Amino acid sequence: MAIANSYPMGTPKSGDLLLGTSVPAIGTNEKATTKNFGLESIGSLINTGFAGGYTVYTALLTQAGAAVGNIPVATILQNTTGGTITWSRTAGNAAGEYTATITNSLFALNKTMVFINNGSTVSNQANVGWASPTTSTITIDTSTDSVLTAASIEIRVYA
Repeated sequence: MAIANSYPMGTPKSGDLLLGTSVPAIGTNEKATTKNFGLESIGSLINTGFAGGYTVYTALLTQAGAAVGNIPVATILQNTTGGTITWSRTAGNAAGEYTATITNSLFALNKTMVFINNGSTVSNQANVGWASPTTSTITIDTSTDSVLTAASIEIRVYA
């Protein structure tokens, strides 16, 4: 048996391999086998929410102006939810209220959490809140328009 700490340290690349054990499904006659796993495939598995127990939508939101059509513009950093999120102004065209709508009703009731701030705006320290009224929508409330400037938002949906 090799002594693991006798090998030199390295910097992993996506094409590198990691030695591991593939465990068969319960109830089968298969045996556990030792295999090589690509670091890229391990990273993809982690990004599906496997490791943290949740999927995530992370974006930077910017909203400017008071016109009805001025919805938040999202720069998506990561989306492992499996759905597409679109932003709109909340019904009734309320100032500072915006709705994130996800396809396939993927916001699990009582298992969805939102972290948000108003970003790099210094002059307007408006409160920012959220509510998840349905499995397909989350409402963001800033009470007034033009307070989201590269605001960070993370929506986590736990399994």
